[in-house]
Amino acid sequence: MSMFCYQCQETAKGTGCTVKGVCGKTDDLANMQDLLIFVLKGISIYSTKARELGIENAKVNKIVYEGLFMTITNANFDKERFFESVREGLKLREEIKHELMNAGGTIPKNLHESATWYGNSVEEFEAKNISIGVLATKDEDIRGLRELVVYGLKGLAAYTEHAFNLGFEDKSLYDFMQKALVDTTNDALSAEDLVALVLETGKFGVDAMAILDKANTTTYGNPEITKVNIGVSNKPGILISGHDLRDMEDLLKQTQGTGIDVYTHGEMLPANYYPAFKKYKNFIGNYGNAWWKQKEEFETFNGPILFTTNCIVPPKKDASYSDRVFTTGTSGFPGFKHIPERAEGGQKDFSEIIEMAKKCKTPIEIEKGEIIGGFAHNQVVKLADKIVDAVKTGAIKKFFVMAGCDGRMKSRNYYTEFAQKLPHDTVILTAGCAKYRYNKLQLGDINGIPRVLDAGQCNDSYSLVVIALKLKEIFELNDINELPIKYNIAWYEQKAVIVLLALLYLGVKDIHTGPTLPAFFSPNIRKVLQEKFGLASIGTVDDDIKMFMN
Repeated sequence: MSMFCYQCQETAKGTGCTVKGVCGKTDDLANMQDLLIFVLKGISIYSTKARELGIENAKVNKIVYEGLFMTITNANFDKERFFESVREGLKLREEIKHELMNAGGTIPKNLHESATWYGNSVEEFEAKNISIGVLATKDEDIRGLRELVVYGLKGLAAYTEHAFNLGFEDKSLYDFMQKALVDTTNDALSAEDLVALVLETGKFGVDAMAILDKANTTTYGNPEITKVNIGVSNKPGILISGHDLRDMEDLLKQTQGTGIDVYTHGEMLPANYYPAFKKYKNFIGNYGNAWWKQKEEFETFNGPILFTTNCIVPPKKDASYSDRVFTTGTSGFPGFKHIPERAEGGQKDFSEIIEMAKKCKTPIEIEKGEIIGGFAHNQVVKLADKIVDAVKTGAIKKFFVMAGCDGRMKSRNYYTEFAQKLPHDTVILTAGCAKYRYNKLQLGDINGIPRVLDAGQCNDSYSLVVIALKLKEIFELNDINELPIKYNIAWYEQKAVIVLLALLYLGVKDIHTGPTLPAFFSPNIRKVLQEKFGLASIGTVDDDIKMFMN
């Protein structure tokens, strides 16, 4: 095989992509991503030992979380960017090694030496043709648990970067990311040790989502219940996709008075809920649906598109919009213009995008109406009395957490049908792009409470946890699993993995996920997770609703 990757839900045949990624990445790009992760492990071996001697290197923290984020599914397809990151990483590895050695430090012999000694350049690694990817770990249980940790770290890194961009840091997150990367190279760790590391990763996932929640709400205010326009205006527009709210702010500031309107796409939809963004009169609403429909919807939008993070689908060769797409941050694609990082204290320069928009046609309207959202924890807590009363009177029988990701597979129609068939005395709590499967359905309300409560982006799954813990407190329960809340979560990529690990760490039991369980779950891993946490895959809609309601 020319590559091996099984980190996303759509991996080929449910076992692994071996020729080309279903996501669109080529084998050489996949192998370069493996090399970057490998180099990050080597850097982390030195940096964790250096930290024990009081040596802190901020460049290490940044390259680790950025490198992890870059390898998330659909984030970056630009091989040259990965070459650059690997070269920078190898140089930094030697720098931190010398700092450590000069301070009298040593590297334990039991650590995986391949993470430090196999090469000092990209060319040297390629010439030696060394196996450094997923399959380098022969035992499938150890391999699966190591990859579960690494994929959780990728999601954790994404949330850490977004918080950092808003000026919020928790240095314990940097320490843990590097320590955990080291642990995935340690052959002395047993499967039981790695299961403990998986849960520890979930703990730091909670911490990362908490600090990002604080960063977002401190900077932009608490999300409010908002009706979001899904139609279009009569002016040219810019479509902004991804997750980074700092980029959203920069774009809105720079488009003021230009005659250009701004629309959100995909996971940027929840930006519409923040008070700070509502003051911008040219902020029109949301255009389109989940990430995987972009090939059609970018054609009809007519204006430039800005990717702030992952969710890029490689365009067709004859796509009319290819020269209208820009990337920034960790995202990238060959041929798409990349917007550089902002200077400290400044803004990113989006002037080229704005000037292009002025020459574009107005968006073609693909739908009309409004969708409602903004039910993050602060807003829902304000409704607590109303919700508690509805539960006590039996108006609400159960809540269903249907957070996570959307994707291309037809089997994901399950989630639309599940939402449609749920009894009318149930409420859906959602976050992430999974909501596009049902957030435009007319499901009604219960005593004024909408039956779909959208908390926001995938990282706002933290809000759903806060809501559950608040309800546990109000109902004076001993265990979060005693609440009338069921978890039926869709997953696609690695940010969903860290959300799952966070829920497991918090003790949430009997989570169902789909449309399939991860390929990196060996039979033994599945057995452990089922026995310890009740984790299971979805079945049929009718059978699952009957099971959940009982």
